[in-house]
Amino acid sequence: MIEASAVQIVDATRHATVELTAADEERMAASAVTLERAVKDGCPVYGLTRGFGPLGEFAADDDSGEHGLNLINHLCAGHGPELAFGSTRLMLRLRLEGMKRGYSGVHPDRWRSLAAIYNVGFVPVVPSRGSVSASGDLVPLAHAARAFSGQGEAWVPAGQGHVRMPARQALARLRRRPVQWEARDALAFVNGSSTSLAVALENHALIRRLAWIASAITGWIVELLGASGEPYDEAVVAARGGFPGHARAAGWIRQGLTERRTAAEARSLQERYSLRCAPQVIGSVLDHLGSTEALLVREARGCTDNPVVASDAVWHAGNFHAVNVGLVADLQAVLVHQLAFLAERQIAVLVEPGANGGLPPLLAARPGATSGLAGLQLAASAMLAEIRQRSGPATTTPVPTNLSNQDIVPVALIGALRVAEQLDLAGRIVGAVAVAAGQAQQLLGHGPSSAWTSRIIRISPRLHADRPLADEVCRARDVLFAEAAESIAGTGPWP
Repeated sequence: MIEASAVQIVDATRHATVELTAADEERMAASAVTLERAVKDGCPVYGLTRGFGPLGEFAADDDSGEHGLNLINHLCAGHGPELAFGSTRLMLRLRLEGMKRGYSGVHPDRWRSLAAIYNVGFVPVVPSRGSVSASGDLVPLAHAARAFSGQGEAWVPAGQGHVRMPARQALARLRRRPVQWEARDALAFVNGSSTSLAVALENHALIRRLAWIASAITGWIVELLGASGEPYDEAVVAARGGFPGHARAAGWIRQGLTERRTAAEARSLQERYSLRCAPQVIGSVLDHLGSTEALLVREARGCTDNPVVASDAVWHAGNFHAVNVGLVADLQAVLVHQLAFLAERQIAVLVEPGANGGLPPLLAARPGATSGLAGLQLAASAMLAEIRQRSGPATTTPVPTNLSNQDIVPVALIGALRVAEQLDLAGRIVGAVAVAAGQAQQLLGHGPSSAWTSRIIRISPRLHADRPLADEVCRARDVLFAEAAESIAGTGPWP
C-alpha cells in the first residue's frame, strides 16, 4: 500500500515490506490469465512472442528463460557511482507495488518469489548512470534483476546497518534462492520508471526539510540583528492572498522570534530582500513543491508497464515514459536554487559591515591579521554557482536513441540525480550560514537560545584565530537536517 504523501512513502520504505491482499492476488491472476490466453491465441505480444525495443517486429527466442536472460544481460550496461542504498530500496518497493495493480501479467506466485527476497532486506548494488527514462529506467532495473538472479553485488542487513557482498552470497546468507527469470517477469521488472521516481520522491522530502531550515535560519538572523518582524506577520500573508506556503514559511520564521519588533522599533525600516522577502521565496518553494506532490504520489500508485495487461485485453502503449517525473525534477532543480540563493545572500548579510550591525568585516577576530569567514563565503558562492549551472531543464536535453524507437526521451533519472547533487551542495550552504550566524551571535554576546542553535555554537566556537571550517559546516548541516526532520515529522501532504 502506497502512502498518502511523498515524505511518508520515503520514510515508510526504510522498514516497509510488501504483501499481497486477496484483491491484489485476484487482479494479478486475472492479468496473468489474459496474457496466457493472448499467447495461446497467437496474438503478437511485445517482449513475450516478439523481441524488445526496435526489434519488437522480430520473433522472440523460443526459450522464455533465455529470452528473459538476454533482456537483462544486454541492459546491464550501466556506469558511474552507485545509486544510493535508500533510493535503490525505494526503487524496488515501487516496482513491486506497481506489479500488484494487476496490469503486468505477472502471476502472484512469481511476484511472491521477488517479494520474499525484498522483504528480508536484500538490496542490489546498482549503477546510477545509463537510463534515459523513456522505456522506464531499464538499465538500473536490469542490474537489480541480475542481482536477484545471484549475479553482481548486493547489500544485506548487518547490525544497525548493511554490508556489501556478492549477490549469490547475499542470497545464501538470507536463505533465499536466486530468481530464474522468465521473459514476461523480466520485462515487467525492468520496464518501469521507478528509479527516477524513487530519487524524485527522496528529493521532495529533502527540499521540504531545506525549506524549514531556510525559515529557521531566517528567524535566527532576524532576531540576532534586531530586524523588523513585520514581514512575517499573518496580516501580510493574508494581504498577498493567503498562500499556504507563504503562511507556513512565515510561521516557521516567527517561531525563531522572541520579540516581534515593528519597523519603527527595529534597526531599520526595511531590510535587504534576503530577510524581508524570505517568506515569499520559501513560501513559493513550498507551494510549488506541494503542487507536484500529487503527481509523484499518483505516479507511485500507477502502472508503468508495457504492454498493459488488463483482465480483458493486452494493450501496447507507453506508460513507461517518465516525463511526469522528469518535469517535476526540473522544477525541483529551480526550487533548490531559490533556497540556496537565499542562504548564500544571508551569509553576505552576516559578513558585510553595512548589513551586520557593525560587526567586523567577514566576522574576523582581527581584520587583516585574520580573515574570519572569507573562505567560508567563497566556498558557499562557488557551490551556489554550481547549483545554478545545474538548474536548467534536463527534459530539454534529450538524445533520440534505440534505432530512433525511443525518439523522445525525458531523461528523468538524469534530472533527478542532478537535483540530488544540488541538494548536497545546498546542504553545505545552509551549514555555512548557520556557522556564520553562530559566529555573529558570539561576537554580539547575545541572541536567541534553542537546542539546535546552541549545538551549532558548540560545533563552531568563536573564532579567535583562523581555522579550517569545512568540518564545522558539515556538522552544522547535519544538525539542521536532523532538526528539520523532527520538526516536520508525521505531516501528510501539504496544500
